[in-house]
Amino acid sequence: MRVCASLSGASDMDSAMEADMVEVRLDLLGSVPDTRGKDTLVTYRDPVDLSVLPEGFSGMIDVGEQPRPATDLTVVGSYHDYDATPDADGIVSKLTAMDADIRKGAFRVNRLADLASILDASKRVPGRHVLLGMGALGAVTRIRADVLGNEFSFGYIGEPTAPGQFSVREMLELGDGCTVLGILGNPLGKSKSPAMQNAALRASGIRGVYLPFETPDLERAADVIRGYGIRGVNVTIPFKQDIIDHLDRVDSVAERIGAVNTVVNDDGVLTGYNTDVVGIGCALDRAGIDVTDGRAVVMGSGGAARACLEYLASRNCEVTVAARNEETGRRLASEFGQKYRSPSSVSVRMHDLLVNCTPVGMYSDGPYPIGLDGIDRGLAVFDMVYGSETPLVRAAREKDCRVAYGADMLAGQGAESFRLWTGIGDAFGIMRRELE
Repeated sequence: MRVCASLSGASDMDSAMEADMVEVRLDLLGSVPDTRGKDTLVTYRDPVDLSVLPEGFSGMIDVGEQPRPATDLTVVGSYHDYDATPDADGIVSKLTAMDADIRKGAFRVNRLADLASILDASKRVPGRHVLLGMGALGAVTRIRADVLGNEFSFGYIGEPTAPGQFSVREMLELGDGCTVLGILGNPLGKSKSPAMQNAALRASGIRGVYLPFETPDLERAADVIRGYGIRGVNVTIPFKQDIIDHLDRVDSVAERIGAVNTVVNDDGVLTGYNTDVVGIGCALDRAGIDVTDGRAVVMGSGGAARACLEYLASRNCEVTVAARNEETGRRLASEFGQKYRSPSSVSVRMHDLLVNCTPVGMYSDGPYPIGLDGIDRGLAVFDMVYGSETPLVRAAREKDCRVAYGADMLAGQGAESFRLWTGIGDAFGIMRRELE
């Protein structure tokens, strides 16, 4: 990959020397500074004026959508859509119409299908080109220049000017063929997985990056994972069950649970796993909570609750599912041979363990399905929410209950996902420290 350093000022040249080329935006710099022999791209945002170029300039000029000027220089035509990504036909049509030596298109990426459109278009745009996705979800396009056939890719110096950008140093360190991991979900603003997994990548000496893929749906998810050579992804709310339809295979544990939180891409074959079960066991073990032959109440009926019932069933634990959504709660309990009760009729005093598998405390500030008044010292509590002391954890600590923490589960499941992707199995400590 050729890395182009975008200059925001002439002083940036000191830090740009390690890049393959530099971009001079005339709307920012006003003139072309001494680029010290580096291949230079001069980008116009106003009418093209070749007289501003230094004498003997032999680099490239980006004229945007303006007519091609009379020059022997390499001309880049560029189009930016700051709102959306057209389909592949639209991208190809727009760029093919340009009279340019290199055609560049940059598009706001709002969903996975937009990434697929960029990938599809990259195979059809004639000649030399650069196709980039803007925004955090478009970040993968910046480090997959080899996949997209891009002539070059941009890196910033100093501070990023928009989500999804990488620094010049990061771009050079990653390079072509780096390991790409990520997380699929919506929302992802509070997710600690990127920080945790990137810390494990650094500590393991793996040339790679873990990216957030926040998307409203999973349309063309498999095409994106395969097409961009993404080694694997975690899957979180609300896609742990829907992702199954996009996979080639599902591990037996994940199949029993009916939910997948980890996808591994083995040369295009996508296999789903559920490492939440490992994370749950890790959190309970670290808290000294033994659920064998016990009685538990599980609040919630989503993917995390399904993993919890799988773990508890393996310990011969009797479970009561208490969920606001009676239909999904009853279905979940039935699938695992357990019972469902309306949350208002459940007394936690009759149980050994209370588990919160709802987003209350992280993505929701509403009340729990079950009131906290019945918590006392004889009850163990496990809250899967992490990142702050939730009302449930606070109430449990005040009663001197044994508490299992969501951070331990997160690090446990994350370490198991990391093992599946990389073969490295000792990442728990690194991830847990990152969460602190």
